[in-house]
Amino acid sequence: MSQSHTYKTSNQRALPMRSTALFLMSLLAGASLTPALAAGALKAPPAGVSLSQIVEKHVAARGGVKAWHAVQTLAVSGKLDAGTGDSVTRSITMAQQGAGVSARRAERAAAESAAKGTAERQVQLPFRLELKRPRKSRLEIDFAGKTAVQVYDGQQGWKLRPYLNRDDVEPFTAEEAKSEAAKADLEPPLVDYGAKGSQVALEGVEPVDGHDAYKLKLTLRNGDVQHIWIDSKSFLDIKVDGLPRRMDGKMRAVWINQRDFRSVHGVMVPYLYETANEGNPRTHKMVIEAVEVNRTLDDARFAKPQVLVAATPPPAAPAAPAPAKK
Repeated sequence: MSQSHTYKTSNQRALPMRSTALFLMSLLAGASLTPALAAGALKAPPAGVSLSQIVEKHVAARGGVKAWHAVQTLAVSGKLDAGTGDSVTRSITMAQQGAGVSARRAERAAAESAAKGTAERQVQLPFRLELKRPRKSRLEIDFAGKTAVQVYDGQQGWKLRPYLNRDDVEPFTAEEAKSEAAKADLEPPLVDYGAKGSQVALEGVEPVDGHDAYKLKLTLRNGDVQHIWIDSKSFLDIKVDGLPRRMDGKMRAVWINQRDFRSVHGVMVPYLYETANEGNPRTHKMVIEAVEVNRTLDDARFAKPQVLVAATPPPAAPAAPAPAKK
């Protein structure tokens, strides 16, 4: 029987998995995404360092193949940045005004607010993420007094976004479905990469947060490419490519820096994700507050969400007959 292990932090910053970091943010209308972290000059790796050595040490640093295979479910909760107080307030106001306000207007208002460079603190939204093999996921984000839900059952995905006044369950777009299907399962992408049909190449060495990191090019079976930066000392994946994002009519590169790695049930998990977007002077962070490994998760958690409709009140009971007059 699998054991359930829960790890919690106090008010320290921390947070979740794979390109989930970017997708969590993209669910929110009005969340202006991150700044570009300038890449340093790429240089050749030192003599005697091979790709196989880097990957082998990286997998070991993350806990090893056996430990990751033992992880059947992962439940994560925490908070994510959603923009400054002003931009979020505008988005919430529009979301609460009714169907007359579109998601585009909410996005435009938030973007205008972010452009003013307000110095207000980031607003953080609670989220809950559940992952289960094979490739099942459920994400909930609390926003504007409502809860957005996104689920993927391993083959199909749906989303419910009530904060945009959309009370119907929408299927994934073709792009979202393709992205979800291409993701690794619970383990990091370089664990068992060959068995998944992926290929890896060593492109060189580049500084990340002031430390040298090996820049690897991961080509997935479907042809998609992702870069992963492996710290030359810890061999942890401290930076990864995110999904490109359209801004100002152009596709912009996205990077996710992974920090504050901690051991959870024998595997190393980053407890802080900081997302950066090319051409944007802001970064957004996601913070883990609790991680639970191998908690029992019913498959029904990953089925198409059901919209809750208020039950029709029962008919009023007939009035009691008046007492007969004597």
